[in-house]
Amino acid sequence: MRIMHTAQRFWVSARALAACGMMAAATVRAAETGSYLGPGTLVASRDGSALYVANSDAGQVMLVDLHRGKVIHRIDVPAEPTGLALSPDGTRLFVTCASPQSTVGVIDPRRGELIATIPAGHTAMGPVVTPDGKRLYVCNRFDNDVSVIDLEAGREIARLAAAREPIAAAVTPDGRSVLVINHLPAGRADGYQVAAVVTLIDTRTHRLGAIRLPSGATDLRDICLSPDGRYAYVTHILAHYELPTTQVEYGWMNVNALSVIDTRESKLLNTVSLDDVKLGAANPWGVACSAEGKSICVAHAGTHELSVIDAPALLKKLLAPPARAEPGEVQDPRFYDDRTELLDYFRRRRAALGAGEDGYLEDPPDLYTAGTAAGVPDNLSFLAGLRRRVKLPGNGPRGLAVVGSKAYVAEYFSDSLAVVDLQSSPASPVSTIALGPKPQPTVQRRGEMLFHDATLCFQHWQSCGSCHPEARVDGLNWDLVNDGVGNSKNTRSMLLAHRTPPAMAAGVRPAAAAAVRAGLSHILFGVVGEEEAAVIDGYLKALRPVPSPHLENGRLSPAAVRGRSLFESNRTGCYQCHPAPLYTDLAAYNVATKRPWDHHASFDTPTLIEVWRTAPYLHDGRYRTVKELITRGKHGRQRGDIGKLNDRQIDELVEFVLSL
Repeated sequence: MRIMHTAQRFWVSARALAACGMMAAATVRAAETGSYLGPGTLVASRDGSALYVANSDAGQVMLVDLHRGKVIHRIDVPAEPTGLALSPDGTRLFVTCASPQSTVGVIDPRRGELIATIPAGHTAMGPVVTPDGKRLYVCNRFDNDVSVIDLEAGREIARLAAAREPIAAAVTPDGRSVLVINHLPAGRADGYQVAAVVTLIDTRTHRLGAIRLPSGATDLRDICLSPDGRYAYVTHILAHYELPTTQVEYGWMNVNALSVIDTRESKLLNTVSLDDVKLGAANPWGVACSAEGKSICVAHAGTHELSVIDAPALLKKLLAPPARAEPGEVQDPRFYDDRTELLDYFRRRRAALGAGEDGYLEDPPDLYTAGTAAGVPDNLSFLAGLRRRVKLPGNGPRGLAVVGSKAYVAEYFSDSLAVVDLQSSPASPVSTIALGPKPQPTVQRRGEMLFHDATLCFQHWQSCGSCHPEARVDGLNWDLVNDGVGNSKNTRSMLLAHRTPPAMAAGVRPAAAAAVRAGLSHILFGVVGEEEAAVIDGYLKALRPVPSPHLENGRLSPAAVRGRSLFESNRTGCYQCHPAPLYTDLAAYNVATKRPWDHHASFDTPTLIEVWRTAPYLHDGRYRTVKELITRGKHGRQRGDIGKLNDRQIDELVEFVLSL
């Protein structure tokens, strides 16, 4: 076996990881001095007597005795623990330790010790073990692939491509398929169908398939299977990104959704809204089924709730044939609203303006028209009578596990577990298991909490993190009304936003602080005081970039070094608009990217730091990759001589940019 077998070797590995880098916990979130646990994911012991809890901020795994309701053991791991999986016989616990060079820690649950590590990819998470205990599948989020690990040999035997940022997975009971959810849409943002997908892996052949979710599906967080493996449940946001952001009522901007996948047919069965008509259930995160299949539980990170859904009743309703309507009769008024007409109008308007020189697609055959844009996902009454909402005592629920008749929910910002009795009445109190002392949040931590808190929003439909997951991007274009209606812009990352004014693609806000306050008022439609806005500023200012997956041992590759020379040369002129260290000159330019529906011709020069993470590109997200932007776009051809670079030079230039 090639894995390390001793505690001494393990800690040597841990020191090496720490030395080369920037663990994900330190890079994804704001750097600060507070002391937190940050419980994120859970897995139950085989006998149901205990829970293993991954505390991402503390860098440790806890063992919680459920009978006594207390922590009985803590196990340190070398980097942020992002996922847990227990072997079928319960003798090994696998924990993904996320960093640019992640490892999978192997824990002996009986001794409570780390006994081995196995290398994985960039920001490993979402591990799943096949039912025979022979293989482990690990999502390498920022490598956009999945490691296949032979557990008998203790090594990776294959890497399988995923779409974009795979973060969680589930394996069918027969072991034949692994379903992997991709966090964000992978294509251009100016099309008519922009959605994240579920990657389907055939474990026997490693052939790959894809199951597309409805247009607007983004910010996928978790997946689980029904006990019989027939259905998979995926939590995500369903964005009405083409509508002008004039309101949030009735899910106008974002619906919080659960997609149901038929694993036998390898297709989407349907998507249901987790919201109520006048009360959103923002930021669905963890999802789990009870062992007997009666309940589906969903944690809502933005509204600090748990949804308990009657699974058989939900499936019965989804599988029922639609009632027939008389000719000309509207079948169900809840399936139709003015969103339908507006979606139709904006899509036809854009198609009528014509294709651009870059090959913008014209009106497709499946263009939404009146009566087809709405349906089950927009029916905010679909779960009426099938679901109860349970208010949780803590803040920021994320992962969850169902053990017997109880659901245990990791409350990320409260360092606690909420315990919900699924058989109790709606009025029954929810108990809590404290995992440590009550946290005392710093200003930055308070800002992080508010950034992800949908209770600031009118009717709780969304949080700042709904469109900026982890303060980055959602892969969509949004029609924000701060620069007029009908000219959608691609979501921008908040990383370095306070250091690179102005804000917004068209520079309509003088600085990020102004954009934060405008967003709270005009996107969340909330009444938020200056103190709250200031602490959100504090969180955003402290964000740090994640090391690029294009780096080699934390350094530029030889190709990227050559690309840097091109970037900094007068031959390309890239450095003139993107000078180090922020890689922006803070100015706006007309680089001939205006489209007929745009109200502005000049656009702000964005920072290139962490640009590898912020696709698609340009103000309207028309390019999927940086290479497309350089080779096909007019951008960059106003200065320099990029058009005369050969293929190798273009690849080297791209490699440098993606390494920033």
